[in-house]
Amino acid sequence: MTAALGLYQRLELPLPFRPATSPIPLVIYGGSSAVGAFAIKLATQSNIHPIIAIAGKSSDFVEKLIDRSKGDTIVDYRKGDEAVVEGIKQALGGKKLLHAYDATAEGSTGSNISKALDKAGVVTAVLPTVKVAEGVDLRQTNVGSVHKPEPAPTGGAAPKDKTLGDREFGSIFFPLFTRGLAHGWFTPHPHQVIPGGLAGVEEALKNLEAGKAAAVKYVLRIADTEGAGQDKL
Repeated sequence: MTAALGLYQRLELPLPFRPATSPIPLVIYGGSSAVGAFAIKLATQSNIHPIIAIAGKSSDFVEKLIDRSKGDTIVDYRKGDEAVVEGIKQALGGKKLLHAYDATAEGSTGSNISKALDKAGVVTAVLPTVKVAEGVDLRQTNVGSVHKPEPAPTGGAAPKDKTLGDREFGSIFFPLFTRGLAHGWFTPHPHQVIPGGLAGVEEALKNLEAGKAAAVKYVLRIADTEGAGQDKL
């Protein structure tokens, strides 16, 4: 949902059921992350190309998501900031970059995007701490906006806020994801089950801290926790 919210509510890109009919360059920073990978999958369904994915050691995973025949490419962030900016510009081939999704939003990601973004462009980021150049149109993506409670009626009257926003967007897209999974045009992110249930939390956190969680989500099965389900007096 974070990926969809950023693409369609913040960047205002064409929806999957009304796909783009002309090229729309899109930078997705952090292409192997869960948000980045889902953004690539959804953008592809919306016929948004070329997709310029910024990735590193998990580039092989990202390669399976993009379509080189439509101009999609991968820029390796491990080569340094200057190489990232130059790689984005080369991938654009003279086209203007008007849309960027920063699914990493750490370090120099926002600065690198700013150097390649057209002055009329828009960036959405998953963290409020991202740093972009002055004057860049930065729009925050926070999935919590989909789950905000409905405005409470006052004195039996209808809510004053009748704007169809993120809550309504979520109510439409959650069923769409279910349909996509059932029909195969939408796929889950790779995952790894950590053994031991909740006892595996420490291992998962250490892996995350060590940077081992590349292109994967960790799953902890509560039922696998020792003693789970046993009645205690």
